[in-house]
Amino acid sequence: MTGPGGEQDDWPDDELDAATPVPPHEAEIAAATSDLDDDSGALLIPESPPLTLGAVEALLDRRRNEVQIHPTLDRISALLDVVGHPERSFPVIQVAGTNGKTSTTRMIDALLGRIGLRTGRFTSPHLQLVTERISIDGTPIDPDRYVAAYEDIAAYVDLVDAAAERAGGQPLSKFEVLTAMAFAAFADAPVDVAVVEVGLGGTWDSTNVVDARVAVVTPVGLDHQQFLGDTVAEIAGNKAGIIKSGAVAVLGPQSPEALQVLLRRAVEVDATVARFGSEFGVAERAFAVGGQRLTLQGLGGVYEDVFLPLAGEHQAQNAALALAAVEAFFGAGPGRQLDAAAVQDGFASVSSPGRLERVRTSPTILVDAAHNPDGARALAAALATEYSFSRLVGVLAVLGDKDVRGVLEALADSFDAVVVTVNSSPRSLPVADLAELAVDVFGEERVHTAPRMDAAIALAVDLAESADDDVPAAGTGVVVTGSVVSAGDGRTLAGLSPA
Repeated sequence: MTGPGGEQDDWPDDELDAATPVPPHEAEIAAATSDLDDDSGALLIPESPPLTLGAVEALLDRRRNEVQIHPTLDRISALLDVVGHPERSFPVIQVAGTNGKTSTTRMIDALLGRIGLRTGRFTSPHLQLVTERISIDGTPIDPDRYVAAYEDIAAYVDLVDAAAERAGGQPLSKFEVLTAMAFAAFADAPVDVAVVEVGLGGTWDSTNVVDARVAVVTPVGLDHQQFLGDTVAEIAGNKAGIIKSGAVAVLGPQSPEALQVLLRRAVEVDATVARFGSEFGVAERAFAVGGQRLTLQGLGGVYEDVFLPLAGEHQAQNAALALAAVEAFFGAGPGRQLDAAAVQDGFASVSSPGRLERVRTSPTILVDAAHNPDGARALAAALATEYSFSRLVGVLAVLGDKDVRGVLEALADSFDAVVVTVNSSPRSLPVADLAELAVDVFGEERVHTAPRMDAAIALAVDLAESADDDVPAAGTGVVVTGSVVSAGDGRTLAGLSPA
C-alpha cells in the first residue's frame, strides 16, 4: 500500500513466506548440535535471562516514537497476519477524537462489564506505567503478563522488521507493536469485546486494522496539527477513517465543520449515524457530592438517576456518548433499552485517573491531563462551576510541541498563581521558555518557577496555604496540569498506584 505521502512501505507476501524459518530435520539438528552436549549426552543450550518489564520497555523505546505517523497500515497488517489475526477473534468498539477519548473508553468498558461481558481495553498514552494501556475486565494486566504478551509476538516482530528492511521500508513502530500485543492478549484471554482507543488520528493509526462494529468520535479540535492537518476539517477527515461500512458512527459534540466531514464519511460507507444532541444526549445534570447526577437520553430511551463520580460538563457528555455506543453495540433503539440497573452500576463504578482527580486533601490537590486548548477550557469551566476554592494555584508543565500559549490562555482566569516546571518527558518545554510565555499570559506577579515537579507542587502548596492567614487550608487548592505526563507525575508523587 502506498500512503498519501507517496511513500512505498509495503513488501510482497512471498517475502514474508520466504523469511519464515523452516525447522530443520532431526538429523540436521543432531549434526548442528553434536558439539553442544556434555558427557551425559544432555544438550547444553545456554539460557537467556528472563525479560523484565524494564527490558521490554527499553527494547520498545528503540523504535520509532508513537507520535510519528507513517501513512500506511502495511506493517501492522503484516504483523497481525503472521501472528494469526488475533484482532478478528472479538468484536470492537473503536474510539477516536481529540479530547475525552480515554474517559469515554473507560466508561464504555465499565458499562459492558456490568452488563456481563468480559472486556479488553486498549488506551494511550499511559499515566504512570505502560501496563495501564492493556486492561482485561477493567484491570491493567500485570507486568509479567505484559512481558509474556511481548514474548508471544517478538519473533514475528523481527520477521516483519526484516521483510520491511529488505523492501526498503520502515520497521514497526513502538505503538504498532503495542497494538499487536494488546490484540494478542485479548484473544488469549479471551475477551467478549474490545474497546480500542485510537492512538493518533484515525485513518493511519495502527488500531484501524480492526473492523469496528461501533465507531465513536469524541469532540474534534486542533491538536497534533503537524501530523493530522492544520484545520478542524482536515483533522476530522483523518479521524473519520475509523467509520467503516455498515458500522454505527456515534458522534459526540462537534463543531459544524467537523460534523460535516464526519457525516460525509458516514454516507460514503453507508454507516448508521447517532449524534449527540439529536439521537442522544444529556437531559439533566446536577452537582452531587463526589461527582454529578445525570438523566441521560439514550438511543433506547431515558436513563434516570445516573451517578457519575467525575466532575465537569464534558464528562457528562462523555457519559452520554459512552451509553449510546454501548446501546449501538447491542442494537438498542426506541423501546429497546439496556438494563437500567446495569447502566447505573456501570457509571457509578467509573474512574478516570488523571482527569480532575483528587490526589490529596488539605489542601486539595487535583491532577488533570488537559494538554490542548480545548481540554484546558473544559478544565477551566469545571473549576469555575463545580469547585469553590478561596485560593487556587496551578502547577503547569507542558510538552513543547503543543499549543502552549493556547493552553495558558484557556487557564488565565482559573488560578491565583502558577508554578511552571517540567515533567518527566524529554519533550517537556524548558522552565525558562514556559515561564516567559506564562508571564505574558498571567503577569509576572502570578508566575513562579521550580526546577522539578516535586519542588513545584511543594511550592504551590506553600503559595496556596500561606497567602492569607484567614483562609483555611481546606479552602485552598492546587491543580497539576498541562500534559498527560504532568498528571501522571502528580499521581506518582502522591503515592497512587497505576490504574
